[in-house]
Amino acid sequence: MNTRSDVVIVGARAAGAATALLLARLGHDVVVLDRAVFPADTLSTHQIARTGVVQLHRWGLLDAVLGTGAPAIRRVSFTAGGETVTRAVKDKAGVDLLVAPRRQVLDTLLAEAAARAGARIRFGVTATGLRRDGTGRVVAVTGHDGRGDPVRYDGRFVVGADGLRSMVAREAGAAVVEEHAAGGAAQYAYYDGVPWDGIELIIADRALTGVFPTHDGAACVWICGPSGDAHRARRARPTRAEAFTAYLRRTAPELARRLEHGRRVSPVTGMLRTPNVRRAAHGPGWALVGDAAYHRDAVTGLGISDAYRDAELLAAALDAALRGTTDERAALAGYRHRHELALRELFDLTLALAAYPPVPRFVELQKRLAVAIDTAAADLLTLSQ
Repeated sequence: MNTRSDVVIVGARAAGAATALLLARLGHDVVVLDRAVFPADTLSTHQIARTGVVQLHRWGLLDAVLGTGAPAIRRVSFTAGGETVTRAVKDKAGVDLLVAPRRQVLDTLLAEAAARAGARIRFGVTATGLRRDGTGRVVAVTGHDGRGDPVRYDGRFVVGADGLRSMVAREAGAAVVEEHAAGGAAQYAYYDGVPWDGIELIIADRALTGVFPTHDGAACVWICGPSGDAHRARRARPTRAEAFTAYLRRTAPELARRLEHGRRVSPVTGMLRTPNVRRAAHGPGWALVGDAAYHRDAVTGLGISDAYRDAELLAAALDAALRGTTDERAALAGYRHRHELALRELFDLTLALAAYPPVPRFVELQKRLAVAIDTAAADLLTLSQ
């Protein structure tokens, strides 16, 4: 199989589906490849920060997300030093709620929206390589379909939205431009049978524990902390579930007692070593978006929201290059510049929080993070559709 389009996107989850949706709405011929067959879950704690909720609202998809049964979250509680403060989610940048839909629901909804806009979604296709022309420009993606038959998708641009271990980044030779110690870990499981009143964030020495209500009355319960602590907790118990429960009793004892009256409805999963890395965002004929371009510790929970923001920045740049209104190099350089400006403060705060400083400093950084997210959400309103 050999097909040609304006843009070939590898990866159909948050960054890839959003980029495809926006480009298709702008009238471009887009094909999206993903080895999974949706609906399919992926490793993610999946709470969407205000910035991501603003994007969903602007794209006309927030009501559809809420229509899947993901609860509208209107309260956030912070616990530190034995004291709990609960705040309502304020109406800012056009939204007055947060949401944490399961990824198999959210990603499918976004991919279906991209398909309705005209993007061609090809599930069950494994992308394995790139092809270049005589000048070195990337011009195609190669791989195989679910039957093992070879496929090739040619495009004026190839976008890697294929995550931290991006094939597109590797084959394109995308340089690492910034890398920091991968010292953090994130583990989570789902619980039901317990009433949830909103998001809960519990700060303890060397840990941030959280609760995100999601579909079917369940909640994602997670712990972020230093990798060394997570490894020691694992080694101290015979199973992941027992290790997670013991760790939870240390980081959030009151929550652990509440969970004794509910039930765990999933395995414990997560990452015990979370990279903090940025790659070169583009080159001749290719660009990266989402975790392929920029991966950060889970302690700030910004993965989905950052992916949506950068999808919009990249779609605008590719639209300008495809229409010829801006030189390709200038358009992609603009994408890189805006991407770097948008991530800088949030990345620095993520790195500072992932060092797990003493609780008073951690609380101060959390407050700065909340302000930075609200500022970023307001900035999104200035982006072109």
